[in-house]
Parts: sequence; C-alpha cells; structure tokens
Amino acid sequence: MSKIIRIGTRDSQLALWQANAVQQMLEKLGHKTKIVPVKSTGDLVQNKPLYELGITGIFTRTLDIAMLNHDIDIAVHSLKDVPTLLPKGIVQAAVLKRGNIKDLLVYKNNEEFLSQRDAIIATGSLRRRAQWLNRYPTHTLTDLRGNVNTRLQKLEDNTNWNAAIFAAAGLGRLGIKPENTVNLDWMIPAPAQGTIMVTALDEDEEIKEICKDLNHEETEICTSIERKFLNLLEGGCTAPIGALAFIKDEEVHFKGILLSTDGSKKIEVNRVERLDKHDTIAQYCADYIIERGGKSLMDTIKRSSIPTNIYSTKSLTKDQNLLFNEKVVAESSDFIKISLNRIKPQVVRNPIENVIITSKNSVEALLHNFSAVELQFKNIYCVGRRTKRLVEKRIGLVKHTEKNAKALAEYLVEYIDGTEVTYFCSDLRLDDLPTILSENNITVNEVEAYQTKYDAEKIKDSVEGVMFYSPSTVQSYLKENEPNTIAFCIGTTTASEAKKHFNDVRVAKVPTVESVIELVNEHFISA
Repeated sequence: MSKIIRIGTRDSQLALWQANAVQQMLEKLGHKTKIVPVKSTGDLVQNKPLYELGITGIFTRTLDIAMLNHDIDIAVHSLKDVPTLLPKGIVQAAVLKRGNIKDLLVYKNNEEFLSQRDAIIATGSLRRRAQWLNRYPTHTLTDLRGNVNTRLQKLEDNTNWNAAIFAAAGLGRLGIKPENTVNLDWMIPAPAQGTIMVTALDEDEEIKEICKDLNHEETEICTSIERKFLNLLEGGCTAPIGALAFIKDEEVHFKGILLSTDGSKKIEVNRVERLDKHDTIAQYCADYIIERGGKSLMDTIKRSSIPTNIYSTKSLTKDQNLLFNEKVVAESSDFIKISLNRIKPQVVRNPIENVIITSKNSVEALLHNFSAVELQFKNIYCVGRRTKRLVEKRIGLVKHTEKNAKALAEYLVEYIDGTEVTYFCSDLRLDDLPTILSENNITVNEVEAYQTKYDAEKIKDSVEGVMFYSPSTVQSYLKENEPNTIAFCIGTTTASEAKKHFNDVRVAKVPTVESVIELVNEHFISA
C-alpha cells in the first residue's frame, strides 16, 4: 500500500503503547504508518466510576467517529473496552495475540488486611468490585479512575487504602513492576481482557486485507466466545460479568460468571467443548446463566443503573416495590420518625364514650401503655380502612370510619352521641378535625399519644415525583428539599397541605400505599 496508514488511538500511555505495537507490526510488513491520538470521553471524565456514566463504548466512541469521518484508517483498542455490537460500517479487522489475562492486586505494606474484617480496596471496575465483595463481603470498595500511573499514585497518596486492583497486562506492557503484588487467580477477567483489537471501515477492502496479517486466530476464537456470551447476557460496563475461554488439546475451556453489583449473588458456568464446536459455547453458557436466575439479576442491575425518578417518604416493602411500572425507579425512606409517649393511667381509668383514632401510631401507643381489656371505649371513630382494621383486630369494634380527618369531623358534628370526644393524636398535627369540632360546640380532649419527628433526606435531582402519606411527611420533605416535583398524595388531607407548596398535586383514589403507586404508574405510562 502506497499511502500512509493512519492509526487512531486514545492518547493515554497504555493506549499509545498498544498503537505503537500495531505500528511496528505493520511497518515490519512494509507499510507506512502514522499514529493519530484522540482523547475519549472516558479519559475526559475522571470523577465518576465508569458504570455510573451509563455510556457504552465510552473509550471507543470518539475513535469510531474519527473513522467514519475518514480522519483515520484503523483504530486500536483494548478489546475489553469495545461494545459487543460495533457501529454500522465498522468491523473488527484483527485481534493480536493475547497478553496476560489476569487481574493483579497491588498492595501497600503487607497482606494482613486480606484476613481482616475491615479493609479498603480501590477499583473502577464493577466486575472486580462485585467479585471482591463476593469473596470479602466486609471490605469497603472505593472508586479508582485515571491512567495506570495516576492510579498507582492515588494508591500511594491515600493512606487509608490497603490495595488497588489492576489488569496485569496493562502494568506489564508499560514495564511497571510494583514491589507488592498478588495475582488474583480466582478472579474471572473481563471478556477479552488482555487483548488488543484493530477496527477498520467495512468498505475499505485494502485495509482489511492488510490487517489479516495481524490477526491471531486462537485469540480471535476465544475472545469471540467471551464477547458473544457478554452480548447474550445483554451486559456491558454496567454489569458485573466475567468470561474466559482458552484452547487446550483441541478443546475450548470456558468459564463465565454473573454477579449482583454488591457481590451477594453469583451465578457461574463452566463448559468444555471440542474446538470444531466452539460456536455453540456462548449460547449454551448464557442460557445456563439466564435459566438459573440470570435474567432477574440482569433486570435488577439494569434498573439500578437508571436514575431514581420517584421517591417515597415512607419505606416501601419488597412487595410494594414490585408493583411499580418498569419505567419507575423508586427509592424510599421514612421521613417521619415516631416516638411513643407514656399515657397516664387516669386517661383510660373510666370508660370513655367517644374516642377518635386517626392513625396506626395511636393504636400502637395505646397498646404500648395498656392492655386491650383496659381500653373501655364505647364509641370508636377512625380515619382510614387500615386503621379501622387494626383497631378492630386489637382494641374493639369501630362505630364509624371516614377516609380523612375532615370528613370524620363533619360526620361527628352531625351524628355524635354526646358533646365530648377524646382524641389520641401526635404532637404535630396538620388536620382540621379539632377546629371543626370545637367550632360546633364539641369538646375535644386531646391526648398526645406519640411524638412525630422530621427526618427528611435530600433527594436526587433526577426525581420527578414524591409520594406523601400525611401532612407531616410534606412538612418534613420541605425541610431539606424544594417543592419542584409532582406530589403524589395518599388522601385529601395530605393533598391540602401539599397544595400550599407544590404546583402539581395528585390524589390517590383510595387512601392506601398501593393506590399511590397506581397513581405514579398512571403518570409514567401516559408520559
């Protein structure tokens, strides 16, 4: 070929080493070459773990664009960084003979931390993180980004770090030999780890023909199995997947693994097949993983990588979380903390004619202080069906219930027996019930059964809507956050408080958590 072959590469030290390796091979074959460095998004963004960036091909995209623009003729990549599906018009032209496939632990001082409960290990790889936590679940993993030398320096500078994990191939290619290292033989590498890949334009027949002389067939077979396995599991840099294939005695040996991001769950597969049957291995092993819980695990991993768009101000159960539409990624915590008060015995010493209970917290407070036999209530009035069920299960029959406090107050004004009620309530109340009753000449004896404490969290910017269950959860939320989301409310009393602050307030059809979830789902389905 008479023209100069332009070799595109990232401009990191390791990437340039790999490009130089390809350049030397091409020039040895008699071709003229030129290296063209290009900076990638992965090199530019150093303050986030790769799996949080949510971009496939983060280290390859800029080189793909340069090639499609005809600014370069070939591109040199670490094959493990390349998406399993290449952009239209770009093909794999060659893979070089594979280097060291192992992960390497570089540690400081000594190895005693491996047998200790507490240790801090640095890595930017989700796969390494998950496998380490699977083996050492009490250790802390911290993010580590940058080129090899930068990462080694960070390890040195962070005095509380015990060790960091590197690809052995990268250290070896740069001639870096840290004093304290351990080969992690038990850790399954990333698919195609240790392999250099060359891509070219599919239309450039001359370049593709030249690159055939660089190709190592055994490496091509093994890495193609690993990458097909990865593709069939629908994994990328956001999933902890490991895969390794090697050829021995005309047989292909394969090992694959899928883990949860925290390492608590692991599914492994091993397969040995004749070399002439190697094209069946990836499908068999991916199916094996999927059939043993892999699909559910991958769905969970994918959802965890999507930004949270709904926040619940009450902790949700596992079953409740399963009710959300697939477009919803919800987080939850209790924005209200409850402390039960000591209620004086004389409060219930005599039978009480009319009692108002508006929450399960009041029920818990009463039963915390007294037995059900001691609670001699003639007429019990409640707010909410769940409160009613709890009262009837643990205290006694409920005479009447309404869906909110205001409706109950209006009912009592019309139908109450007598002119006095005892109201077991919280120290924080945002309902109108006592006011309505008092204005209608009904005496309200308020008994502070429990204390409500605000305990809000600052929510993420990605949150589009917040689920509220009482006026106090609205007040708690506003202590840490701005009212710039949709307010999904459990009932009209909660909605009334939310409308004072939020522009978009929506009310569930019935006052249950499940109904609020249904309201959220309706929004995202119609969006």
